[in-house]
Amino acid sequence: MPPKKEVMAKIKLQCPGGQATPAPPVGPALGQHGVNIGEFVKKFNDATRKENGLVIPCIVTVYKDRTFEILYKTPPASVLLKKFANVVKGSGTPNKDKVGTVTRKHLEEIVKIKALDITGATLEAKIRVVEGTARNMGIKVEG
Repeated sequence: MPPKKEVMAKIKLQCPGGQATPAPPVGPALGQHGVNIGEFVKKFNDATRKENGLVIPCIVTVYKDRTFEILYKTPPASVLLKKFANVVKGSGTPNKDKVGTVTRKHLEEIVKIKALDITGATLEAKIRVVEGTARNMGIKVEG
């Protein structure tokens, strides 16, 4: 087994799937650690092409020899809720103004997409987590 590489930094980024560019925040965040930005953009875009436009969080682990690994996460629940509710952004006053609606089926679908990244002991608990996010965004849950 080869010796473990020494980790220099872990960088958290959020980029639109298949559309990462060397422009800020990607370029400066990776450039200060000596990462080949063009190589990162190519790898990220190739891996996330099917989620075109959805925000994909990732963790970039940079090693001392300037090589890197990318760990991809699932899109945030808020991004998925906006997609299912067909809204551009959440409400500024969620307790008064509702901007859209989603069904319980939508919440179950979001939980399935986020299965690895969401906390909760049971399916019902995970659905309640996403439901709380929807409520905080001013999105009404039906059914």
